[in-house]
Amino acid sequence: MKDKLFEQVEALRPRLCALSDAIFDHPEPGLEETFACGLLTDFLCKEGFSVQKGLGSLSTAFRAEWVCGEGGPVFGFLCEYDALRGFGHGCGHQLQAPAAIGAALALKRCLPAEFGCRLVVYGTPAEETIGGKITLLKEGFLQDLDIALITHGGPMTCVDVRSMALASLDVIFTGKSSHSAIQPENGRSALDALLLTFQGVEFLREHVPEDTRMHYTVTQSPGPANVVPARAEGSFILRSYNSDYLRKLTARFENIVRGAALMTETQYEIVHNEGMESTVPVLSLGDLIMENARLAGAPNIQPPRLKTGSTDFGNVSYRIPGCCLRIPFVPEGSPSHSQVFLDFGKSPEAHDAVCFGAKILAGTVQDILSTPGKLEEIRREFDETRAKMSQA
Repeated sequence: MKDKLFEQVEALRPRLCALSDAIFDHPEPGLEETFACGLLTDFLCKEGFSVQKGLGSLSTAFRAEWVCGEGGPVFGFLCEYDALRGFGHGCGHQLQAPAAIGAALALKRCLPAEFGCRLVVYGTPAEETIGGKITLLKEGFLQDLDIALITHGGPMTCVDVRSMALASLDVIFTGKSSHSAIQPENGRSALDALLLTFQGVEFLREHVPEDTRMHYTVTQSPGPANVVPARAEGSFILRSYNSDYLRKLTARFENIVRGAALMTETQYEIVHNEGMESTVPVLSLGDLIMENARLAGAPNIQPPRLKTGSTDFGNVSYRIPGCCLRIPFVPEGSPSHSQVFLDFGKSPEAHDAVCFGAKILAGTVQDILSTPGKLEEIRREFDETRAKMSQA
């Protein structure tokens, strides 16, 4: 059946590439993807999918489902289609939905009824801005999936086996203003408290795992040099490849803030912004995806990516067994969010990436359905790995 799946993707190539090019030519920032959402949902409706347009508070999100037989697992093909404001599709998101749809359509046309399952294409907007998948999860979507799959364009064929959990915090110190020369003793410097917090983070660096990341900056100017500032604000980002460890690190950071306020006799407020979870790696799923990548003849196959940033797909794969497949369409070494991603946005390499992504995801689903115990093996590994991560 694998040959038939790949043949179906090739038959769909002109239509899938036309979808990709159309999205590329109409770049829309997060929460404004009305053209892309309409284009994709219309396509899926015509192909016999049951489509729900607008999910919860996200009007440009969608869910499209096709049912094969009775019962069975639910496979999710996730896609992003937001662009970078003022820059266009500099991250390759125009490739994701066509690849997801190509995989789902090939399976729809080839799966026998005895392979009971549901194929769900989720449109997940605003990855670059608010992390739309986080909102969808909070509002009850995506959690119906047994397996979550997504593709992303880049310089190589590989899978992501981890991503960094992220905590974003704003800290506001308030003190008492005074003239720095005439009555400095009356002042309580909010800036001193913020600087002590920065210094505390630097001392903390020695006592965290090497792959921990901590960033900070001043977000509000404290005012002229001859005035003790009564207010100072800073922004902090903490990252770890383990969500459970990050929560412990965040508690230690909050103690630094409290200590800085105590030393300076100031008050503080910590604002917790939306964060991101770490990926729970499922190596057996990644291996299966890469087996299909080799079978499909994907170019520039590389080992799994180990050095990654943060993504809202991490929040999905923290709760549901999942994997992100990277497909090349730009030269090796090309940075994301760069002009080269735009230059290759409608190239033959981009069109190949769409079709390779569709073939690999479709083949992976077919293998899971046709291999007794494979889904249970994936789920068991996910549960065991997550339990180990919680002990860190």
